[in-house]
Amino acid sequence: MKKSLSIAAVALLLSAQAQAADSFKVCWSIYVGWMPWGYGAEQKIVDKWADKYDIDIEVVQINDYIESINQYTTGEFDACTMTNMDALTIPAAGGVDSTALIVGDFSNGNDGVVLKGKNSLADIKGQRVNLVELSVSHYLLARGLDTVGLSEADVQVVNTSDADMVALYSSGSIAAVTTWNPLLNEILQQPSANKVFDSSQIPGEIMDLLVVNTDTLKANPKLGKALVGAWYEIMDAMSAQDEAGKAVRTAMGKASGTDLAGYDSQLASTKMFYKPSDALALVNSDELLSTMEKVAEFSFDHGLLGEGAPDAGFIGIEGPNGLYGNSANTKLRFDTTYMQMAADGKL
Repeated sequence: MKKSLSIAAVALLLSAQAQAADSFKVCWSIYVGWMPWGYGAEQKIVDKWADKYDIDIEVVQINDYIESINQYTTGEFDACTMTNMDALTIPAAGGVDSTALIVGDFSNGNDGVVLKGKNSLADIKGQRVNLVELSVSHYLLARGLDTVGLSEADVQVVNTSDADMVALYSSGSIAAVTTWNPLLNEILQQPSANKVFDSSQIPGEIMDLLVVNTDTLKANPKLGKALVGAWYEIMDAMSAQDEAGKAVRTAMGKASGTDLAGYDSQLASTKMFYKPSDALALVNSDELLSTMEKVAEFSFDHGLLGEGAPDAGFIGIEGPNGLYGNSANTKLRFDTTYMQMAADGKL
């Protein structure tokens, strides 16, 4: 599912992307924290900011989340929405130097473990658990199992596409799943479906990002300015508690297969960073790299850091306050430059 690029292919990709350009492609997939990109494209907010900087930005929805990241990694897109763990284990592990341009939120209950007819996570022992293998769902399950004295050896993980999860659970063929919203809420509507662990119990560990190819961003700072400017304009619109704000969230909810109430319920379990200062507080904190260390350790234990990775620090992860891992192999960066510009009103 997650394939590393060859060294030659990566070198060719980086050479092609490390050039100034005036046209860019961004991909996203359905998730409460990423619906703003679809809305921003439809309402021409992204176009407005692209025009301001005399560039073109095409925003494309990809129905399969992992496939969207794979397409970014192979160079079909310049930027893509993904979690912090997937940014490390797919593009970074594949040799593609990537920058977290926007930290949009962290999951605060939007990712969860569901058991049919059971009320305790401990009851998962011996069960088959359907999830997108090696994704943040897998990470969440592992973190949850640890809290009840279990390990992955006590369950059987079954790799399942996010596109199939709801239908499979609804059919009655599976009894334990780990997934994210809106799929999680859909599954919880089924009889005897109980959420026994969720991301609110590991706050700040599952971050939702917009990731940009580092070389592309360096060569094209206008792209960073346009994307960040558009994002925070959308944030202002959707966070308003008046009728206009409700209309924005209604549109996002409808696009994700729910309504205003359903979308607001998903937002309630998401720590959205509506203001750039909110995102900066997390990225500038000491917790950022300690969280990424946990993620890197899980990733190394599951063979996700690439063939021959000797330890969890094989890939360098750079934050404002330092570096975790190998400085000679830094492939994931949390850059506050553009979010700080937004906070300072300089976009």
